[in-house]
Amino acid sequence: MTISGADIRRMRQLRSMKQQHLAELLGVNQATVSRWERDQFPFSPEQAIRLERIFASSRHAAADVALKRLVEDSIRPVHLICDVTHRLLSASRPRQAEWRAPLAAFLGRSLFSYASAEIAAAEQSLEERGWHEGRLLSLTFETGANDNASMPIAAGRVTWERITLSDGSAGRLVTTIG
Repeated sequence: MTISGADIRRMRQLRSMKQQHLAELLGVNQATVSRWERDQFPFSPEQAIRLERIFASSRHAAADVALKRLVEDSIRPVHLICDVTHRLLSASRPRQAEWRAPLAAFLGRSLFSYASAEIAAAEQSLEERGWHEGRLLSLTFETGANDNASMPIAAGRVTWERITLSDGSAGRLVTTIG
């Protein structure tokens, strides 16, 4: 299958996907996606394969909707983020109750700026642990407080679980367990 710039744009728009999100999934910048869509810049055969996979996998987006609903309805303090960008995708009511701002203030934004020192250290260790290659799918660790007024993090135990979303990207469930 040959993909044209118009195909990329149409498939992206049908999925309500922004150029920036597609760029993140492919490891390129937004300007590159824009040039592809205008047929001003060629993509590699490997990128074409990844584009086809991303667009083919979206037919399973109902699974993401179900996952979002499960997170939102959880009785535990849990939230779902993009594993690469740390953008908030969903949060349970108990998690939202910990925050001093409404969910809308955080949804779609990176939460990494609120990380405690322990969370930042755990994030730094993921590469050597094989997290991104799928050798480690879950990590539990102790975190300290972050002393942030709008998104406070209390000291306690946290579990990260890596999951694959329907567009092929990785998500991370973040659950406070004590």
